[in-house]
Amino acid sequence: MAEINVTPMVDVMLVLLIIFMVAAPLLTVGVPVELPKTAASSLPSEAEEPLAVTITAEGVVMIQTTEVPMDELINRLRAIAVERADDRIFLRADGAVPYQTVAQVMGALNRGGFSSIGLVTDSGGPAMDGADGG
Repeated sequence: MAEINVTPMVDVMLVLLIIFMVAAPLLTVGVPVELPKTAASSLPSEAEEPLAVTITAEGVVMIQTTEVPMDELINRLRAIAVERADDRIFLRADGAVPYQTVAQVMGALNRGGFSSIGLVTDSGGPAMDGADGG
């Protein structure tokens, strides 16, 4: 028999493909926060990697995965805005963070040169229809 049997090789390659397809979404690095639930749909994806600012439950502000003191946030955002073609930024805030802190960070994002701010939430939560009795 002078032919090479490729069936075992194809089987191994398909198994490896499935392993990589399952493992790839797990490799995204981020800061763990408990996002609020909403019924909003997600924004369409874009070619440039989205910039995310995160506020943890302890009130720590992070750009991507780098912790940034609140007094340096505007200067760092201005430096980043110069390098980016898109002025879109995503704000992730833990549900336990006071609204005042979120509003202060949103103001800093705007002063830092980002005019399109997207609030990141978990989808599938209850809709806000005003039927809460008050």
